[in-house]
Amino acid sequence: MNTHPISHGGPLSGAGVAPITSVVFDLDGVLVNSFAVMREAFTLAYAEVVGDGEPPFEEYNRHLGRYFPDIMRIMGLPLEMEGPFVRESYRLAHLVEMFDGVPELLSELRHRGLRLAVATGKSGPRARSLLDTLGIRGQFHVVLGSDEVARPKPAPDIVLKAMDMMDADPDRTVMVGDAVTDLASARGAGITAVAAMWGETDEKTLLAAEPDVILHKPAELLSLCPEVTVP
Repeated sequence: MNTHPISHGGPLSGAGVAPITSVVFDLDGVLVNSFAVMREAFTLAYAEVVGDGEPPFEEYNRHLGRYFPDIMRIMGLPLEMEGPFVRESYRLAHLVEMFDGVPELLSELRHRGLRLAVATGKSGPRARSLLDTLGIRGQFHVVLGSDEVARPKPAPDIVLKAMDMMDADPDRTVMVGDAVTDLASARGAGITAVAAMWGETDEKTLLAAEPDVILHKPAELLSLCPEVTVP
């Protein structure tokens, strides 16, 4: 597997392109490996609300990146699952780990003067609580959840709001995500869509969405983000 960034002729290709000054990250599957915790929380919520039977986590997993209530509607599951799912997610948050290389990546991006944001399918309070638990919330200028915009991903609202709060230049901003909804949200906001391939993403589906850039390791993002210079 290629271990270097791959350009697909998107906004980052070609000479004379302005360097990146702002990065918007998805959370789950990009910064943190939360799949085991999500599986357990989903399983417990399904048993509590629906009852017996095999929880359809694999189908749920295909919709990650969307807001939880939207996933329930798509899957035809009771919206009442959200309460126990959120409860268990908070209870198990201490088990969530960052992907290898993420702490170093964030520190180096901040050192280089970039502005960083999180735009996640989680609710804002849950995202900020998790980042506090991990000790990295201070690395981000903005942390937004799907409950804090009118339309969650794949709409561009959450990315646009994060950019507005950072005063980010669309031509110098990228969105790093592991789901098709992330790429769609980035493109709707007029910024470069970067695919993160180091989690448990459906690689075939993500590549079919034709991301502008593909990264296989967090550190590869640094090659797109030289030190920010102030005119």
